[in-house]
Amino acid sequence: MGCFAPRVEGMTTHTDQPAGQAGPTRTTRTTHPADAAGASRGYAPERPARLSWAQHAPEVYKAMLRLDTAARQGLDPKLYELVKIRASQINHCALCIDMHTKDALAAGESVDRIVLLGAWEEARHFYTEKELAALELTEAVTVLTDGFVPDAVYDQAARHFDEAELAQLISAIAVINAWNRFGVTCRLAPGHYRPGRHR
Repeated sequence: MGCFAPRVEGMTTHTDQPAGQAGPTRTTRTTHPADAAGASRGYAPERPARLSWAQHAPEVYKAMLRLDTAARQGLDPKLYELVKIRASQINHCALCIDMHTKDALAAGESVDRIVLLGAWEEARHFYTEKELAALELTEAVTVLTDGFVPDAVYDQAARHFDEAELAQLISAIAVINAWNRFGVTCRLAPGHYRPGRHR
């Protein structure tokens, strides 16, 4: 899935839901370096979320979950996570980077390929041609102000993905960009996600 509502004291999101339910629930707080123990070691304090958007717009949140589920259909799970990480890096969404990096690792992705994702053009030999085409398309769709989506980028993706796959890929890119905008605008904190909780 994508990234979701902010974690506030004692709250999580759909990651702890019983099957068939969505939306925020109460849970115990998890720990990470920025919590009390981390603060005693000199880490900066965690910034509080600005807004628990999923609590205030639950129907939008549920619609986003459904959209995310639909967008991932037919895509290779590792490629899907690479696309989500790369878009999240560009958009500086720390919550989404945290989540999708952990999910990629849990799915068997290599540390090297994740670490080098921010400089994939200089590390092309770590990725397949299909993955490279997906990453290039991800960047073009994410940063529309840089000349929209160039024909060369789209055509390269179209050579590696059939039309149905390409439609799903574009959908996945659009959805992660939407999650990123919720995460960044509402200042949702990374560090609390456990891999696979949103499946």
